Amino acid sequence: MPKIHIHLLSDSTGETLEMIAKAALAQFDDAQVSRHFWPMVRSQQHMDRVLGEIAAHPGLVLFTLVNSELRNRLEERCRALALPSVAALDTVTAVLEDLLGEQAKARPGRQHLMDDAYFARVDAIHYTIAHDDGVSFEDWEEADIVLAGVSRTSKTPTSIYLANRGYKVANIPIVPESPPPDALYSLKRPLVVGLTTAPDRLIQVRRNRLLSLNQRPETAYVDEDRVAKEVKYARRMFADNGWPVIDVTRRSIEETAAAVIRLYDDQKGSEEA
Repeated sequence: MPKIHIHLLSDSTGETLEMIAKAALAQFDDAQVSRHFWPMVRSQQHMDRVLGEIAAHPGLVLFTLVNSELRNRLEERCRALALPSVAALDTVTAVLEDLLGEQAKARPGRQHLMDDAYFARVDAIHYTIAHDDGVSFEDWEEADIVLAGVSRTSKTPTSIYLANRGYKVANIPIVPESPPPDALYSLKRPLVVGLTTAPDRLIQVRRNRLLSLNQRPETAYVDEDRVAKEVKYARRMFADNGWPVIDVTRRSIEETAAAVIRLYDDQKGSEEA
């Protein structure tokens, strides 16, 4: 497969472009791509510098620009160089304009405005970091979601991902020798979700973790019988309390978080019905 260059050009942070490019490239196995990231392009001088780099490393140009002069300059240069250029949000924006009967506001970085949603997301991140690994269970009732699972079932990274989506998340490890606090069983507001995984996969993840810490790879932490009992103990707890369960064995953090959000939305929908 030939190596290609992709230029991501934005008048804002470029976060949207990065996600779009990542999602598209995931559809191609072993794609050899050199990414060139150009955020906060808001002047002709900056645009000219970027265009010089595009000419030196020709390839696909993916952009989000609201300034018509900068956009025209980019598109004209791409045509002259016979390079493909794609305005990442044009199609969606045009359809929304038709449906809403309103012209889109041409303002760079509008999605990053410091509005109420922004501050709610910051608050969620602070809450989640302060309630990691079973800490501060006294105010779990303030959480939107509580994740429970044995060690190394991706509780913390899933919690942080959800927090960046605006959800207050607490998480707690399930350890047979140290039962969770009674507060876990009396929660009314938060959605409690159990995370589980296949024992053999869990052992592999734990061994890798021990190796990364330069610790002995053969301990009770990775003993087959012990791990199987841990997983069984956690599953029984989830079932006894009627908590929904997500098997993370073959799921990425993003997939697990999406499943949690669906459960959360379903719960809120049933409460409002």
